[in-house]
Amino acid sequence: MPIRLYNSLSRRTETFTPQDPDRVTMYVCGPTVYNYVHIGNARPPVVFDVLARLLRRHFPKLVYARNITDVDDKINAAAQQQGVAIGQITGRFAQAYRDDMDRLGVQRPDVEPTATTHIDAIIAMIERLIASGHAYAAEGHVLFDVGSYADYGKLSGRSVDEMIAGARVEVAPYKRNPADFVLWKPSSQELPGWDSPWGRGRPGWHIECSAMSAAHLGDTIDIHAGGIDLQFPHHENEIAQSTCAHGGATFARYWLHNGMLTFDGKKMSKSLGNVLVLHELLDQHPPEVLRFLLLKAHYRQPLDWSDAALTQARRTLDGWYGVLRELDDVPIDMHALHVPEAVESALCDDLNTPQAFAELARLADAARQAKGEDRVRAKANLLGAGMALGLLQDAPSVWFDQGKDEVDAARVEALLAERTKARAARDFARADAIRDELAAMQVVIEDSAEGTRWSVARG
Repeated sequence: MPIRLYNSLSRRTETFTPQDPDRVTMYVCGPTVYNYVHIGNARPPVVFDVLARLLRRHFPKLVYARNITDVDDKINAAAQQQGVAIGQITGRFAQAYRDDMDRLGVQRPDVEPTATTHIDAIIAMIERLIASGHAYAAEGHVLFDVGSYADYGKLSGRSVDEMIAGARVEVAPYKRNPADFVLWKPSSQELPGWDSPWGRGRPGWHIECSAMSAAHLGDTIDIHAGGIDLQFPHHENEIAQSTCAHGGATFARYWLHNGMLTFDGKKMSKSLGNVLVLHELLDQHPPEVLRFLLLKAHYRQPLDWSDAALTQARRTLDGWYGVLRELDDVPIDMHALHVPEAVESALCDDLNTPQAFAELARLADAARQAKGEDRVRAKANLLGAGMALGLLQDAPSVWFDQGKDEVDAARVEALLAERTKARAARDFARADAIRDELAAMQVVIEDSAEGTRWSVARG
């Protein structure tokens, strides 16, 4: 079945046709590593991980690049504040980011380029832009001449005047046009810098991605993706400089942008004190709960994050894992799993994860009711659907044992034994009191034909 994607550049949903079906290329903007990332930063890698999985099922080879920005003014400020080299800051937080993505079930990209290892490529691209009349040097800076590129603003759909009014544009006497953006800037001795034809300095943010993308994926790539907040100015600037540096060649054929996260209906911001650090959330909740919630809304729509939504996500996953627990005796060849057609169809429809979740819920209901030999197919379908979304990756026993080391297990077992005796003696008041006591310990109990199971409520 064909994959259809909403292309932000054309503003319509199109059938995805790669320029080379044997080598599909995708670039996703990665983190600037100066601190732990927040939950909003996790939405693009999770969403486009689902896309990468989909593409790998449909094409022989995907080359997926997700960069790391390891030279930036925020990194410089953090390094100066702590009195260390920028490498100590970037090395620590790049690894923290990888660890967080691993915990979220995000598969590693094929290529993870860093800006500091591509300085020569960045300088060479800037030299080509100057030589072709699209950039100019001024007072130790090199700037892209926005007026030299007629299609500037096509991605965001705004005129240059509108973009200047809506953006924080640095007013500088050396600029020909207020919208011209920096490709290279000078570095003082206390700042990191590299030798260049324009003096010691460092690259601007936008040129880094253009150079890294070209180095690993070629002048024209199939898919470029990232958050809608990057559409302007970052992606707009990438298009301009890449197109002009490569003689007018198309930079990216399909542009995908995910919507932003809000928290209880409000924009996340440090001033409001509602920025949720991903590293901390992963310690507080099962990672699949976070992943589920990041995928619950359609990727192009805003996503509201709340404690209530987390609780509901945990309950949904508990239900699905409960079905798998009931099918624990059913043998499955995990290497032979396939994605059920209805789930694959939903994902081929511009990553329609809400529809995919609806299909997964239907498969869970079918598996719950399956009898005899049908249980094998039902379990395989449920696991195959989960595989497409990066969910249901734990054994049920592991899932329900999460957090048990954080409570007094012996005390829980003793209370459960006392509750069993109370129920046998028809002392339901005492049995209910014990249930309440366990609930206060964040312990959830489930009575079944096999006895009483318990787990720790998280999320």
